[in-house]
Amino acid sequence: MNRNKIIKCLGIVFFFFVAIVYIKFFTSDTNFEKKELYVEIPTGSKYQDVEKILSPLVKNMSDFEFIAKRRSYPENVRAGRFLIKSGMSAFQLVSALRRNVPVKLAFNNQERLENLCERLSSQIEPNSKKLMNTFRDSVFLQKNGFNKESVFAMFLANTYEVYWDISAEKFRTKMLDEYNSFWTKDRIAKATALNLTPVQVITIASIVHKESVKKSERPTIAGVYLNRFVKGMPLQADPTVIYALKMRDNNFDQVIKRVLYNDLFIKSPYNTYINIGLPPGPISMPDVDAIDAVLNPKKHDYLYFCASVEKFGYHIFAATYEQHQVNAKKYADWLNLQGTKR
Repeated sequence: MNRNKIIKCLGIVFFFFVAIVYIKFFTSDTNFEKKELYVEIPTGSKYQDVEKILSPLVKNMSDFEFIAKRRSYPENVRAGRFLIKSGMSAFQLVSALRRNVPVKLAFNNQERLENLCERLSSQIEPNSKKLMNTFRDSVFLQKNGFNKESVFAMFLANTYEVYWDISAEKFRTKMLDEYNSFWTKDRIAKATALNLTPVQVITIASIVHKESVKKSERPTIAGVYLNRFVKGMPLQADPTVIYALKMRDNNFDQVIKRVLYNDLFIKSPYNTYINIGLPPGPISMPDVDAIDAVLNPKKHDYLYFCASVEKFGYHIFAATYEQHQVNAKKYADWLNLQGTKR
């Protein structure tokens, strides 16, 4: 074979080699219709585990494996949440699997730690059982001044950026840091002036939060409960009775629109009709507005309030029991007219 033929053959081989490399590196290797989706690689995963996860999403796994090995991916598998887009090549897929994308983790309106853990476990890797055990670890609780009921006060409704594969312990530390940051010197000073701890403030705020969504009247409602608390009167907060009923039934999905007379005697540490003082912990996850309403209560002589039938969504306040009875009867009569039994 003469020199020109050898060069020509080598050229053809080189062309095919370049073509094969181009196909493997730069042509689409995805097999899904959505524009983009997230892939979650659990902690401790090996390359074979990644292949199983990707197999329904990748068009040609041999091309992916070819590129992955040449980019040393099998020895450097990372856990996390990764964004892959339709049309990505094998080269781009491997690159995407090296960029852990944070989760915008959000939670609010939770009523107890169990519900919160279920919500969290749907957004990050640790399961609800692991989260519960971590949050209720006795050493952690004692060190930070919480107990199994009051630790719920540590979680402030918000949106947080974390990595999907964050451990339960690291997530707990983040929540504690957020809690400590929230309790600035100004907020602590206001709580101290009320002779309350931060946990007690949040516990009262959880009741205020349940009583009204109206920002304008929350400081007034907070003032009522603080007046009662200072006088040593039972708080007599209907939301605490509702919480006790849900706890008794182990059903926090039920909707209770009306508290009945017999409900007021349910035996529970959360029932503030039969127990003086605060419940063992928050009955909900109050928003910042409700917390600040407790820290900045409106000063007045009111000891009672009930829902208004003239201005729906708001309440009528009273300084005497006699006036409250008049207001309460109006509301009870209205409920009866609506046929609201429970």
